[in-house]
Amino acid sequence: MKIQPLGDRVVIEPLEDKGGKTKAGIYLPETADKERPQEGKVFAVGPGKISDEGKKIPMSVKKGDRVLFTKYGPAEVKVDGKEYLIAREEDILAILD
Repeated sequence: MKIQPLGDRVVIEPLEDKGGKTKAGIYLPETADKERPQEGKVFAVGPGKISDEGKKIPMSVKKGDRVLFTKYGPAEVKVDGKEYLIAREEDILAILD
């Protein structure tokens, strides 16, 4: 199934923390509560926002960018058994290199 966001929305594939280890070096069991990820890879990008004058404002992010986003801004969706986040462009804080 293909996802095409509308307007200034972006579909993000969240990057999971794979270590099971905190920054301090403490190992956590699989059952420990994990925080919602704040980093992900852009999966799809909408066409952009339309200004009040009717002009299209291009998106700052593109497919494949690694981004940092607000913790609780994006909406969670599940498509074909895989979890994605849909966020407005304003919920994206930075593009990571």
